[in-house]
Amino acid sequence: MPRERFNDLLAFLAVARERSFTRAAAQLGVSQSALSHTIRGLEERLGLRLLTRTTRSVSPTEAGERMLRTVGPRFEEIEAQLAGLSDLREKPAGTIRITAVEHAADGILWPKLAKLLPRYPDIKVEIMIDYGLTDIVAQRYDAGVRLGEQVAKDMIALRIGPDMRMAVVGAPSYFARRSPPKTPHDLIGHECINLRLPTHGGLYAWEFEKGGRELKVRVEGQLIFNMTDQMLSAALAGFGMAYIPEDLAEPHLAKGRLKRVLKDWCAPFAGYHLYYPSRRQSSPAFALLVDTLRYRG
Repeated sequence: MPRERFNDLLAFLAVARERSFTRAAAQLGVSQSALSHTIRGLEERLGLRLLTRTTRSVSPTEAGERMLRTVGPRFEEIEAQLAGLSDLREKPAGTIRITAVEHAADGILWPKLAKLLPRYPDIKVEIMIDYGLTDIVAQRYDAGVRLGEQVAKDMIALRIGPDMRMAVVGAPSYFARRSPPKTPHDLIGHECINLRLPTHGGLYAWEFEKGGRELKVRVEGQLIFNMTDQMLSAALAGFGMAYIPEDLAEPHLAKGRLKRVLKDWCAPFAGYHLYYPSRRQSSPAFALLVDTLRYRG
């Protein structure tokens, strides 16, 4: 049905309910003559008289009453559904899908979401752990979390965590039988616990920086994992040295379960950022999530 015919039906419903061209015209914001012309056109197309007009009143005919009973509720239902959609603009609700690495999900997303979600039961959050640089638009994610240097330039990026440092650590039992390395080059020949990442196409090279000098060292060892937590567990068990985020190592360093080496070679770098497409229409739920995750230093 052409769009103008919907307008004609709405005009008829206004007149039939108000029983007045004057009040209906004021409600619709049109002139009485224009409204009368619209109704005549509708009646001509249908070949039926819908309204009985006198000098003092307007009332639906039998055909008009039938249309009022059948068509009227349909438009009321549409209006109610549209009102419901309008509520979503005001009330934080809906599902938000996020892709993140395990470390960011455990250390940043979950602690803040655990405080937010009980206050907003209509918000649902889906977090997918993924170490690849996922195309969040193609995969229908609302946002992703990655290190600042990994965020594409065409995305809006919001810092959600402080700068980070990595730490090279090993158990005291490991260093009891091996001399601690003093430079990154000394890692050659040591038992090191490797990490395989899809973004690097192979084993991750340990990255170091000191005095403007940058080094990447490919290490060797018996164990390879694709998750940081398993690397930490293997290091605690004395299987070799691991290269892990400093915050994961700190509790174990404080209790003497791990020993840190090459600290002066591990420079800080940009921490985690939430990123999302610049063209995204932000919902109240997403806007609330962004504000919750924002790093305030």
